Amino acid sequence: MPDHSTFSENRHGRFRESDAFRHLFESVLQRCMTEGLVGGEGFAVDASLVKADASHQRERDDDDDWGGGRAVREYLEALEEGSAQVGASGRRISPTDPAASYTAAHRAKGIYAYSNNYLVDTDHGIIVDVEPSTANIAQEVETTKTMIERVEQRFGILPKRLIGDTAYGTAPMLDWIVETKHIEPHTPVWERAKRTDGCFTRSEFTWEAEAERYICPAGKPLLRYRRRFSKPRSGVPKDQILKYRATKRDCEGCGYKPRCCPKTPSRKVSRSIYESSRDVARAIAETDAYQQTQNDRKKVEMLFAHLKRILKLDRLRLRGMSGARDEFLLAATAQNLRRMARLLSRPPPIPGVTRPA
Repeated sequence: MPDHSTFSENRHGRFRESDAFRHLFESVLQRCMTEGLVGGEGFAVDASLVKADASHQRERDDDDDWGGGRAVREYLEALEEGSAQVGASGRRISPTDPAASYTAAHRAKGIYAYSNNYLVDTDHGIIVDVEPSTANIAQEVETTKTMIERVEQRFGILPKRLIGDTAYGTAPMLDWIVETKHIEPHTPVWERAKRTDGCFTRSEFTWEAEAERYICPAGKPLLRYRRRFSKPRSGVPKDQILKYRATKRDCEGCGYKPRCCPKTPSRKVSRSIYESSRDVARAIAETDAYQQTQNDRKKVEMLFAHLKRILKLDRLRLRGMSGARDEFLLAATAQNLRRMARLLSRPPPIPGVTRPA
């Protein structure tokens, strides 16, 4: 019988260096695929916060001298390599687990936490990939790209549709889904605050792609430039938002001005450089299939509920990003084994008899 410290040392050494937990997870996933439990038609993605093994009452400035500890060493090494993820904590850092993000999301008091990201096949709720990240929406979105590309590279599976909430409906993410991966985005589009003053919204302006202009309800054009330049301009600003403007002369005598631009001399309409991909997501949101996929997204939420309530993984025992990765991989492996055993142990269907799900 090996001593408990033997397993602990191997877990932080050989197990982690050989990526044993990733191989274990993928071998179970491969068995699920062999048994026909992974369809690959639709993947759902979501993230859930898991508390880190760090007290929210202790913090330090990142300019202070750091002590020892594996989590601290890993964090400092990641900073030197430039691979450390930037969390939502800013300069509020835990001295025991500096890679954890300080966040107050959904809680009265702030906590140090990691985001557990799941990519789930919606046919039977099998987890096809899992990856930790800081508790930051931008990092969660980038982690989704990593998971999709890893599943495509290792298993040759690219889903037909990707299902997510509004956090995954940003313009750059939708463009990556539509133009780069050619996947249907079944996610709500992240819109800016809608107008509440009763004025015309952008949807009431007609976009003419060939002429690269908007047409207002009165039939007047809104252009980016109204004069020719000797050197062509790309005109793409840093925020990747293009501005189309009407002339003051067109707006002054227009009968729609009180409903269009009552407080400005002329009307301006903004358009993202990824607007075509956003239009694809808006069109999909009007279909019946979209309503079904939004119900399928609950399968990810059910897995997170099972993770925290049944498996009791509401707080990590290991520290650092590598510790979070180990625990999330082992937990996802257990959930897939449980789901596979449950599905494969069902008796064969009897013709004419419908069993409860």
